[in-house]
Amino acid sequence: MIKAVLWDMDGTLVDSEGIAVSALALAMEEAGLTPPTDLMQRVVGRSADEIYRNMVSDFGLRAGPLEWERRKHHFYFRAADQLRGYDDAVLTWHRLDAANIRQAVVSNSDRAIVDVNLRVAGLARPGLVTVARNDVLRGKPDPEGYLRATYLLGVEPHECLIVEDSASGAAAALSAGIETVFVPHSHSSAPAGVRTLSSMSQLEQEVLEPA
Repeated sequence: MIKAVLWDMDGTLVDSEGIAVSALALAMEEAGLTPPTDLMQRVVGRSADEIYRNMVSDFGLRAGPLEWERRKHHFYFRAADQLRGYDDAVLTWHRLDAANIRQAVVSNSDRAIVDVNLRVAGLARPGLVTVARNDVLRGKPDPEGYLRATYLLGVEPHECLIVEDSASGAAAALSAGIETVFVPHSHSSAPAGVRTLSSMSQLEQEVLEPA
């Protein structure tokens, strides 16, 4: 029996990855760098600190990490009015919530972005368990964030289901030893050991009406 569902945020609950990549590209241009054509493939699912290291090593970024984050956030929040929750995923969240299934959000984004995105999706509320990149020592693909969420929810890993959309997130989920599914709107192919849902209603059935 599934007692808790742990959600990734960007690309899973909130349609934010395109905006995040555009903000990153604008920050690169402001720093005098040329964004590569495969920027999205390079960064989706990666933590901010990993992206920063790659910017330094692969593109010669000279800005310090705090200045780099300031630039990215400037462009991201400037486009925040374009953020949208995925209707089917948000509806499934509310249906699971109504059925008293415990839920949490585990993201590689930092706290400021997590808070803005969840407000846009209509999911922010007092007491909601969220684990941002700032809350752990190591972001995805390390399992720390998902294991922290199980602790905060008071459940065991085998009592949970993780909903993801990226290879990095799937690696974290599988390392945590938690069953994992990909949302049907994922742009990535599910790796071995992960199923792609045919619809979000399939998730509801599996959690609320187990065989």
